[in-house]
Amino acid sequence: MTMDQKISYNQTYIWLISLTAALGGFLFGYDWVVIGGAKPFYEPYFNITSPADQGWGTSSALIGCMAGALLCILLSDKVGRKKLLIFSGFLFSVSAVGTAIADTFWLFNFYRILGGVAMGIALNLSPLYIAEVAPPEKRGMFVTLMQLLVMVGVLLAQVVNWQISLLDISLPDNPDFATLAASWSGQYGWRWMFGVEAVPAMLFFVLMFFVPESARWLVKNNQETKALKILEKIGGKFYAELAVSEIKATVNEDSLAKVNFKELLNKRIVKLLGIGIFLSFLQQWSGLNVVIYYAADIFQAAGYNLKQMMLNIVVIGGVMVLSVFITIFTVDRFGRKKLLLIGTSAMAIIYLFIGYTFYIGQGGWQVVILVLANVMFYSFTLAPLLWVVLSEIFPTRIRGAAISIAALAHWVGNFTLTYSFPTIKENLGWANNFWLYGAICAFGFIVIYFVLPETKGKTLEQIEKELMGKK
Repeated sequence: MTMDQKISYNQTYIWLISLTAALGGFLFGYDWVVIGGAKPFYEPYFNITSPADQGWGTSSALIGCMAGALLCILLSDKVGRKKLLIFSGFLFSVSAVGTAIADTFWLFNFYRILGGVAMGIALNLSPLYIAEVAPPEKRGMFVTLMQLLVMVGVLLAQVVNWQISLLDISLPDNPDFATLAASWSGQYGWRWMFGVEAVPAMLFFVLMFFVPESARWLVKNNQETKALKILEKIGGKFYAELAVSEIKATVNEDSLAKVNFKELLNKRIVKLLGIGIFLSFLQQWSGLNVVIYYAADIFQAAGYNLKQMMLNIVVIGGVMVLSVFITIFTVDRFGRKKLLLIGTSAMAIIYLFIGYTFYIGQGGWQVVILVLANVMFYSFTLAPLLWVVLSEIFPTRIRGAAISIAALAHWVGNFTLTYSFPTIKENLGWANNFWLYGAICAFGFIVIYFVLPETKGKTLEQIEKELMGKK
């Protein structure tokens, strides 16, 4: 008899703890894109004019993201998921207030880096935590829930940026650098864009104290009694006993309460790490973060003024949120691999057309439509499914460290893309830049087609047995 034939899940409890953990994704989404809308205003305030400084201001948080991922590599399998997520809530709160009151570019970047550490932890451990508490037949949907909150955070940041910019009625449609620096938006508006994040950050910090630790982590760390209580609350006594026995079957007695990093050198785990690292770089170098971080520059190049740019950025956020619902309703039906193939192929084609519009100097609404189409395909494929796949393919005993390594690769890819974009764009031009991203997406399609395994509808323990060659 299968597990789902006997089990009645406590859906309310699962939703509550999943939503709480997913608040980490919400904060990541806000922190991730608030910089794009604030960029036209804080740069004049700090007198940022060189491409190197522009790139640093936009990407400094990503240094913190890499540090957060490194922390997870070292600590997530030792101290658990919950404690690190609480710590990330604290850092989000400090960063939001600190960035808002910074009076030097150095302090601005210092607090952005602190926020980056929180982002690195949250984006790494929130999906991992949800994957470890969700029922196997709905795991894709629940992990995608985190991505939905990421996109809601993205949209909120863009709406906040837009509305705050509208408060400055003195701004002309196309203000110059000096006008922006002297304006209310250039002096104070951008500070509120960062500061409002403190409210949801503090809420996340408090609520994380009330969620349980991951039962799979508890079993791995010789806390079986606590794990049974949590699992009983999720799916009853039968589910708890069955889940614990499956977890124990995939974790050797000798490895309980230990993190053996030598296991990362196992040939099969190295292959899985290779898949995870490739997908992490692909998600970043598919180019969508350029659209997020540098949306104002893209739309300016397409002929839009400041107020039109801010509104277009909000529309991007709306498309991102709506697109994730496609994933929620399809990921456990069609599977991870099929959706990723759809996304990478569509993005490769769309980039071809975006590059062509810049090549012939067309601009205008055509660029907006193509960018929105690209955002849509990214938002229901590469954006959420990277974290679904990463949360599924690694063995329980080393899952936290392995995901953290892939997440570190994600942040390295994000930083290198974001920091280098102003320089690459100056040397290649807009058209060649977008064609480069199209070529990367096409290459990603080929690798996914031949290498990525399908994991839908299986327990984490079943996936581990199949991928590790166990009987």
